[in-house]
Amino acid sequence: MPLALQSILCILFGYLIGGINPSYIIGRLRGFDIRKKGSGNAGASNAVITMGKAIGIGSAIFDILKATAAYLLAPLIFGDLALAAEIAGAACILGHIFPVYMKFKGGKGLACLGGVVLAMDWRAFLILLGSEIILCILLNYICVAPITASVMVPLAYGFFGSTGTGWFINADNGWWGAAVLSVAMIGILSRHVQNIYRIATGTEMHFNYLWINEEKKAAEKERIAKNTARLLQKKEARQKNARS
Repeated sequence: MPLALQSILCILFGYLIGGINPSYIIGRLRGFDIRKKGSGNAGASNAVITMGKAIGIGSAIFDILKATAAYLLAPLIFGDLALAAEIAGAACILGHIFPVYMKFKGGKGLACLGGVVLAMDWRAFLILLGSEIILCILLNYICVAPITASVMVPLAYGFFGSTGTGWFINADNGWWGAAVLSVAMIGILSRHVQNIYRIATGTEMHFNYLWINEEKKAAEKERIAKNTARLLQKKEARQKNARS
């Protein structure tokens, strides 16, 4: 099979696996679109908010394992294709973020990124998981995890892949592999521009919303509502001044 055709099939393989989104599917089975509730994201964290911890955790595990499967199976299926694992892994992340059957509006890719790292090396996965949890707790925003991880993972692949120091178990292509993964990282970062804006304007939900009591959840919602109303007032004032 020509390498060009193998490359296309490898991309489709990863992309279609990535497009399987349990949070969205379960929400639809329950009669709603998860993208129109809670944080508006079709991912595990919003599944916790809208459908409970069990479904949220299950969705996260599924999203992690689908990316792990894509990364590990691709070299077995496309054995003659260099970078098959990295191509399928990156395509899986992008398939989760931009799934065709959801009109290209899916999740944000953090769990899938974790799945790719798990396939690269389980030790790296544990280090990444632990460091990102600590970072999220310290800064109290979950979006800092995908933003920072999307920068760290390609760099770590390049430095610690087998053509570098050889520390990772399943990272064989050094900076070429890092370059392929960076394509998916751009997709992840693009989905978090609005989160950065909401942090700056005080309308981003805090990370501890996932476990605080109902009274504190109500206060968090009120904080966001007040800041949102303040932004709307400023916008209306600017429009009024522009017309006068």
